[in-house]
Amino acid sequence: MKAAIIFHGTAGNPEENWFPWLKKEMKMLDYKVIIPQFPTPKGQSPETWFRVFENYKKDIDKDTILIGHSLGGGFLLRVLEKLGTKVKAAVFVAASIGIKPIKYYETDRPFVEKPFDWKKIRSKTDNFLVFHSDNDKLVSIGNGKKLAKELKTELIVVLNAGHFNRAAGYLKFELMLEKIKNLL
Repeated sequence: MKAAIIFHGTAGNPEENWFPWLKKEMKMLDYKVIIPQFPTPKGQSPETWFRVFENYKKDIDKDTILIGHSLGGGFLLRVLEKLGTKVKAAVFVAASIGIKPIKYYETDRPFVEKPFDWKKIRSKTDNFLVFHSDNDKLVSIGNGKKLAKELKTELIVVLNAGHFNRAAGYLKFELMLEKIKNLL
């Protein structure tokens, strides 16, 4: 079965924001949806997150869609650097990649301070989606701009979407689902 894996961000969990809604929608498209719970904020590090991720590597193949929200986007870049296979798509939502201001920069720093291997990352899929809001108070839009530029893809700016979280009213994310469907 095809898989979609969603990576939450700092202090996040699998039941927050638009994740449960997207899981239900992707299941209707015959996708198995995995939303790992990473240790955060206590115990949060690239090493501990990769230990959790090891449990799901077997689910990744050419049809897999990987989705990262906030720090989950920075982690997704690290996953793409290490993957041995290409995937269907990589989707980034309000991704933290180290461009300040970032509200939780100190907890995100271990994931994003080392330069990314953009060439290797670009080789892991032909389909990148990068979403960022014009008024994100947690992760500045400079992150989305740099990410889209390095991935050689369009930055999809969503007006007044905040951090695409529950606080910003994001319990659904119709535009992202529409863009994913266009890739299938």
